[in-house]
Amino acid sequence: MNASAQQNGSIVADEAAHFGKLAVDWWDPKGSSAMLHKLNPPRLRHIRATIDAHWGSDPAALKPLAGRSAVDVGCGAGLLAEPLARLGARVTAIDASADLIAAAELHARGQGLDIDYRVSAAEEMGGQFDLVTSLEVIEHVADPESFVGALAARLAPGGLLILSTPNKTAWSRLLMVGAAEAFGAIPKGTHDFDKFIAPERMKALLAAAGLRCVDFEGIAWSPARGLHLSEDMRLNYLASAVHA
Repeated sequence: MNASAQQNGSIVADEAAHFGKLAVDWWDPKGSSAMLHKLNPPRLRHIRATIDAHWGSDPAALKPLAGRSAVDVGCGAGLLAEPLARLGARVTAIDASADLIAAAELHARGQGLDIDYRVSAAEEMGGQFDLVTSLEVIEHVADPESFVGALAARLAPGGLLILSTPNKTAWSRLLMVGAAEAFGAIPKGTHDFDKFIAPERMKALLAAAGLRCVDFEGIAWSPARGLHLSEDMRLNYLASAVHA
């Protein structure tokens, strides 16, 4: 196996190296991860609404995850882990890139947040968590079926899993692989269209791991609204699941 193909569990070495190079300006909303910053508000709105619906929490509560544990798999430098901590969760967050974990730890300290960051593959970590999240990650792993199985193993009884990923459509190819990379909105080489996952395949992957998909919601784009939650799943979508 050559260096570019080496993998550790679900981790693909080239993918980890690609994202590790982005660590230096991950938290710059105008930097190389600008698209993730634009994705984060609709993702967080969906996550908050899904948490409230799953656990029956008050939508006005500041810390609906108080007393609950969460793990963010493929956390990057913490764009989701930090909001989960602010919502009251005891957060563990893992990533394949040591550079991204270092950037995440530095930023969290500056925000006064206590997050357990680790360099790890999903298959390597133990424990179970009330909330398992993995956003914009599954399209970068070596074996999506094994990866979803590892996420399911981390999900505590009564817990909630939330994933997001690009859909496998002509529209997502045009915007995310074509236009976004061509015009610098996403670093070149970030996406491989062949690894994008359609909702029906996602539902099958979840079922194979002993999970039941309870919700899909799209993230769409328009010139007037930018990225926003929508019934239109052609570009990107979030999937929520529980134990079957």
